[in-house]
Amino acid sequence: MAVDTLETRELRYFVAVAEELHFGRAAERLGMAQPPLSRAIQQLERRIGVSLLERNRRGVSLTGAGEVLLHEGRAALDATTAAAHRTRRAGGADSPGGPRNRLVLAVKAAGSHELLQKLLDAYAAAPDAAEIEVLPSGLCEQEGMLRDGRADVALMHAPFNSLAGFDSEELMTEGQIAILPAGHLLAARKTLSLADVSDVPDLPLARWPRHGTYTPGPGPEIHDQTQLAQLIALGRTVAVFPDSARAWLWAEHTAVPLTDAPPVVTHIAWPAHSRSLALAGLIRTAAQL
Repeated sequence: MAVDTLETRELRYFVAVAEELHFGRAAERLGMAQPPLSRAIQQLERRIGVSLLERNRRGVSLTGAGEVLLHEGRAALDATTAAAHRTRRAGGADSPGGPRNRLVLAVKAAGSHELLQKLLDAYAAAPDAAEIEVLPSGLCEQEGMLRDGRADVALMHAPFNSLAGFDSEELMTEGQIAILPAGHLLAARKTLSLADVSDVPDLPLARWPRHGTYTPGPGPEIHDQTQLAQLIALGRTVAVFPDSARAWLWAEHTAVPLTDAPPVVTHIAWPAHSRSLALAGLIRTAAQL
């Protein structure tokens, strides 16, 4: 008989198998033996009345129903993790001896520095302002931090970040620039197009991870901002960033405006269900800026 409820443990087991597509690796990831994991997935399939996985000699793959449960299961697990994180933060459990009224703000490392400073200064001057912990993150990581509760609020950048499921306020729109080694021929140009910087044999575009993997290409795989800055200075790569990235440029870098790159819109985003008065105050301050 199909049921309408699922246990968190069941979802955690299934998501591990669905992501690994291998029972042995999933069991190792979960810290358990493989036979009980296989039995748990079979029991889950019987309980909900559908097949979630295709098992054959070539390995394991997801059925259509399995694809749906993977998507929904990730969201459900994120929600339970977020509930635990935010509840602990509300009670001060994750900051012993510290202030109980605290917000965690996720931002892209070195992104929108001037806007962030203005926001923090303006909010600090507001009555009953909460303490703000700024949590720098890598490219596009703010979304995950907001969904799983590591952050209460985030500065997000469309079109790079997805705002689906969040409430948001638009704060700033800006153009994009190419960041090049100062001595490169392209650095002497007044403007460039995306085509100009996407096909330079001696200066391949830097590659950032997307959903845990890197897109194919000759450019270096970038792990953090410092690595990127050094590789550009050494003449090994070029990168495309919002105009506000000029704030972290080195003397060995040159920024050239891109004429055909889509504008980048910075939003302040938060969970749609939030009832935090401190968060409401921060949003009001951001909107007034």
